Amino acid sequence: MSNYRDHIQSMSPQTYQSLQRAVEVGRWPDGKALTSAQRQNAMQAIIAWAQIHLPEEQQLGHIDKADKEGEQCDEPEETTLTWKN
Repeated sequence: MSNYRDHIQSMSPQTYQSLQRAVEVGRWPDGKALTSAQRQNAMQAIIAWAQIHLPEEQQLGHIDKADKEGEQCDEPEETTLTWKN
């Protein structure tokens, strides 16, 4: 019996793109709307597929900090709050 990871690994790039598009527009290719559960399951599948098949910088949610390293936002200065009455 196959498990979830086996199914994700064997999913084609075309299926990945189709699921990604369905999540983006909220509809299946035939025009039917995704249910909330279908959207959640499709999102989990595209995230899992990307983790297996895509380099980190192409995965959903990746933030490229290479150009920003060392900027002030990385280590904000401490600020003391002063309450006014």
